[in-house]
Amino acid sequence: MSLIGKEIADFKVSAYVNGEITSISKEDTLGHWSLYFFYPADFSFVCPTELGVLADMTEDFAQRDCKIYSVSVDSAYVHDAWAQSSPTIAKITYPMLADRAGQLGRFFDVLDEKSGNTYRGAFIVDPQGIIRAYTVNDMGIGRNPEEILRTLDATQFVAEHGDQVCPAKWEPGDDTITPGMDLVGKL
Repeated sequence: MSLIGKEIADFKVSAYVNGEITSISKEDTLGHWSLYFFYPADFSFVCPTELGVLADMTEDFAQRDCKIYSVSVDSAYVHDAWAQSSPTIAKITYPMLADRAGQLGRFFDVLDEKSGNTYRGAFIVDPQGIIRAYTVNDMGIGRNPEEILRTLDATQFVAEHGDQVCPAKWEPGDDTITPGMDLVGKL
């Protein structure tokens, strides 16, 4: 079952943000683009490599009116301890959501009930809370945040220009396609 076009469910979870423990709700994530970036666990191996690259790219996402929300089943206190012990995690400024009960993991269908961890899901959600793009990887397969940013660019372009679509490897400024019968079988 595809999640494309589905509105995210109401939620309220604890979060670690810049040395503070707070809460984040669905309402807080509306009005701007959002990236929900699920990862299996804190104090792990592949996860800090992804989260560190995202930390380095936070401004790139912000320039596109997109806020990053990383999500794992760890508590906000564990997120805090990880940030205090890891220089890579210490540089993160985006909210690290604590999905202790698996509410978000279940909604986004990335929670592995057997292990209690989440798969590596990246979900691009529009300002109205509608899922517009996503990928899910197995736990041992790291993602490329640059490709997620490129997908965000294409998603935002299509949202603004509904009569045009973005071909493979499209980057901002590249040609797009206006679908029509005159193109069928000619591309």
